Amino acid sequence: MSEEALSGQEDFHCICHEFARVTEAAALAAGRWMGKGDGAAAEDAARVAMHKAFRHVPIEGTIVVGEGEDPEVSPLAVGRMVGVGGRSCDLALIALEGANIVARGQAGAISALVAGAPNSIMRAPDMYMQKIVVGAPIVGKVDIEAPVEDTVQVIAEALGVKASEVTLIVLDRPRHDDLVATLRRAGARIKLIPDGDVMAGIAAAVRGTGDHAYIGIGGAPEGIMTAAAMRCLGGEIVAKLWPLSRREIERARTFGIDDIERCMRTDDMVRGHLVLSATGVTNGDVLKGVHYQPGGARTQTMLMCTKCRQIRYVDTVHDLKEPANEVGFWRIT
Repeated sequence: MSEEALSGQEDFHCICHEFARVTEAAALAAGRWMGKGDGAAAEDAARVAMHKAFRHVPIEGTIVVGEGEDPEVSPLAVGRMVGVGGRSCDLALIALEGANIVARGQAGAISALVAGAPNSIMRAPDMYMQKIVVGAPIVGKVDIEAPVEDTVQVIAEALGVKASEVTLIVLDRPRHDDLVATLRRAGARIKLIPDGDVMAGIAAAVRGTGDHAYIGIGGAPEGIMTAAAMRCLGGEIVAKLWPLSRREIERARTFGIDDIERCMRTDDMVRGHLVLSATGVTNGDVLKGVHYQPGGARTQTMLMCTKCRQIRYVDTVHDLKEPANEVGFWRIT
């Protein structure tokens, strides 16, 4: 996808729907492992299915945020090319966010990818990132350097509610114990989640979920994908890399990141027209998970495209019988 093609030319035919097929394939594969206690198997199944699905997408895609950095180990490693040829694009993807969620049969696992023009998606090593993610009413008003108590108050004022009515999503990790204690002292409501900070960021930006912000330290690749979602949803991510060692600082420099202390916002991480496709694997607040039924399955995908200026919920019934059902449909319940 050239920048010119993505800039809004009338003759540009958007292929955003093609990416939904990719995340649907990964979700269908991972969903079969729900509650079986094997997150690694679910993740492997999602990766293989996503890689195969790209064989039908008319792109020449370069994975810039992916599943590891060793092509010998992962079919979706950073640097690998996918697609059958066509428009050049950069891809950020996560075949399965929430492998442990699937293993335990819990809510909120997804498969997701972002596509954009070459050089439209930030490259970053697999390291931690400090993040605050908010919806449209709060854009431009939070500061990642500010005290947490001030952040809660800013969110409350922007929404026109009391601090005690603000709901913040936080990953349930020991590293967040102090953060959670501070948020409680500030009077905020807290939703602790086991995994899935991309979905958490989306939930914070989608109206009607009852979630007002995501805050905490998670993966940098997930932060970049969240930035793409915020560009589509009109929300915002405010972020800062969180290295754990000198080696990680040096590693970041190989990605062109010289200022490790830099505070970044959405437009620093992604730019131009973007497509984001996210398919539910297990039921969540925003997306339904995979529902299997005789001969097939049903999925729900959130498909966002800044070129089409649309956010679509795609409810798909998949005929999984072999050979393909000649009728093509069955009773939908």
